[in-house]
Amino acid sequence: MIASAISVVLYLFGAEWRPLIYAGFLVQSGYLIHRGFELGRIPLVGVHDTLNFLAASMVAFAIAIQAARKQKKDFYMMLALLCAVFTGFALFQTPYATPLPPVLKTYWFELHVAMSFLSYALFWIAALLGIIYLRYGEAEVERLQYKSIFVGYSLFSLSMILGVVWAYLAWGTYWLWTPKELWTSLLWLYYGLYLHARLWNRWSGRPCAVLGTVGFGVVLFTYLGVGLLMKSSHSF
Repeated sequence: MIASAISVVLYLFGAEWRPLIYAGFLVQSGYLIHRGFELGRIPLVGVHDTLNFLAASMVAFAIAIQAARKQKKDFYMMLALLCAVFTGFALFQTPYATPLPPVLKTYWFELHVAMSFLSYALFWIAALLGIIYLRYGEAEVERLQYKSIFVGYSLFSLSMILGVVWAYLAWGTYWLWTPKELWTSLLWLYYGLYLHARLWNRWSGRPCAVLGTVGFGVVLFTYLGVGLLMKSSHSF
């Protein structure tokens, strides 16, 4: 978090700042690996661990995007700021250190959650790219937004399939009608709408970029809003 925050300050003063983002990524990844060995599992239970995993995933995908095409500084400034906020919020959350309930002791659960948060990271990356496109109007940036959402949607669809298997093994049913499952379905439909809308000429360009950017709010509520404000089978 500190590295990300400092990189934003350096950016504002025109100094070299990207190495700090990479340094922050290495520190955060090291922390997640340490947590994994400490817990004997992937640290993906609770807001503390999932926010750290999400921030690290966003930077990892951003590095891949940088390799594909150099992005404007604004993109990395927003990325660093968002990761700093996520990590800062995670610091105020109590790490989940109690033994896992029996329903979570399965690799189906770990794969389900990992795929979900990798897709969340890509959806948020797409939102940042959408903001950049709406500001500068570069077609290549809009295409990168589409590719991010397409890959994120594929991972999210896989996470839903894995979640169905986990739910059946844990509770003997594929569907429980909990708020989390309902909002997850709405999120899946929302990005499905984006992918279909982009095929229409009248929706391509700025309208779809707005749609992909607004999806940030849907992801945020599905992840934190439902988890913190509503009780469901995903509240562990």
